[in-house]
Amino acid sequence: MRLFLLMAALLLAAQTSWAQLQDENLIQDLPPGYKIDFQARKGNMLLTEMVPRGESVHDWSEMLTTQIFLSLKSATPQGFRDRMQTLWTGSCPGATFASVAEGRENGYPFAVWIQHCPLNRSTGKPENTWFKAIQGNDSFYLVQKAFKFEPSKAQVVQWTRYLRSVQVCDTRLADRPCPKLGKASH
Repeated sequence: MRLFLLMAALLLAAQTSWAQLQDENLIQDLPPGYKIDFQARKGNMLLTEMVPRGESVHDWSEMLTTQIFLSLKSATPQGFRDRMQTLWTGSCPGATFASVAEGRENGYPFAVWIQHCPLNRSTGKPENTWFKAIQGNDSFYLVQKAFKFEPSKAQVVQWTRYLRSVQVCDTRLADRPCPKLGKASH
């Protein structure tokens, strides 16, 4: 199932007969075995939290979070990463960071990084979070994959591929094309 996080609202393509992308969009798959467990709009931010089936946002071992900051045009992926690292350091003694990639994808600046907390004070468990930030022309996009354990090598490969697949597109710009959509399956 392909999840399309749109500028004005969240649209699950499989719930409509025909999906039509317009303007700037975050393209992101709903991972196999995952469900959307929470969605909200908080001011200018759209938030979606996805967890494995059988878990909830209140009791999870893995979580995928997507934030769309509507109309936020001034943030850069590197600036956002630096801010997140400062916050993480303040909340987790012994925190470590690793920059994975940065550059441009489909014409948009992006950065991917990993943050590790050896012991999250609120959960009593380690936390490993991978981030992908994309600076759109209309909004700013952040996708986070968090584990409350050390992921296996197979999980590292799986989620690295997943983050690579997340992209922004714009139907108004020929050099930043969106995927063609057809009739959605039910």
